[in-house]
Amino acid sequence: MTTPDHPSPASPPPVSAAKDRIYRSPLGLAGGVLLLLVVLWLGFDALVKGHGRTPWLALAGMILIVPLVIAFTLRPAVFAGEERLRVRNPFRVVTLPWGEVAALRSGYSNEVVAKSGTKYQLWAIPVSLRARKKAARRQQRAAADAARGVTPGGGSGALGPGGLGLGGFGLGGFGLRVPDTGPTRAETDKAMDELRELLERQGGTEPAQGEVTVRWAYEVAAPAVAGAVLLAILLAVG
Repeated sequence: MTTPDHPSPASPPPVSAAKDRIYRSPLGLAGGVLLLLVVLWLGFDALVKGHGRTPWLALAGMILIVPLVIAFTLRPAVFAGEERLRVRNPFRVVTLPWGEVAALRSGYSNEVVAKSGTKYQLWAIPVSLRARKKAARRQQRAAADAARGVTPGGGSGALGPGGLGLGGFGLGGFGLRVPDTGPTRAETDKAMDELRELLERQGGTEPAQGEVTVRWAYEVAAPAVAGAVLLAILLAVG
């Protein structure tokens, strides 16, 4: 007697790839929202209360300015996956498989260099020289404290570095020393370090090979050009 055949259980769905890491500029997003609010407020006020050519000029100005504000503040982003790096800049989207990335450089701006030698700026990861200097000062103070045997809490045991140290209280300054627990690395530099780690780990893998592709953002450029043309015509016939 044979037992009835049972259908084999369905195979488990393939494990989806890890989600891309997304890098954006919080200050850029906040500034973009504020600029949009101001532009729209002034523009709609001119549309409703303006006379003569003023509403038309306001409309043309909004058509020109709003896409540019979005392009330079809200749009920039960097998407880092296991197979590729996708850079969304104001007017184009660049997709670089990790196998085609030669280096990630940080100077006065952050940029990715393809093996062909072409450089693409990372608009979404701007360099803050002020934050970099603050992080460097914290790092120097932390190294100096470590050399003196100072604990992160500000003391070095029963006696602090100044003599009577309770939580950093010393006779040298008769003051309470507040330990600097801030980051010793700027946030944008941390982001670049993470991207370099991904490049080192994934650059030689088979799925991370391919060609660099560049797509221009016509959905951003076209409205801005239309607004500029309309504004030029209104000013010319005025």
